[in-house]
Amino acid sequence: MQEVTGSTPVFSTNPNSYMSVLKQIAEYLYLRPKDPNRPKDKWIGYMHGINRISLFVFILCLIILAIKLIF
Repeated sequence: MQEVTGSTPVFSTNPNSYMSVLKQIAEYLYLRPKDPNRPKDKWIGYMHGINRISLFVFILCLIILAIKLIF
C-alpha cells in the first residue's frame, strides 16, 4: 500500500485539533477576538460568515426544540 503524505486526516486524535475547532466556534459566536495572524481573504470571510449564520440557526433551533419539549 502506498502511504499518503501531506494530507490531514478527517478524524484526528490530537487534542490540539479539538481545541482549534472550539477556538473557531468561539470566534463565530463572538466569544473571543479574531486571530490577527490569519490570512485576510474575501472568500474566507464569506465562508466564516455563512458558518456563523448556520451556527446561530442551529442554536436557535435547539432552543425552540427545548421550549417545545418543556411546554
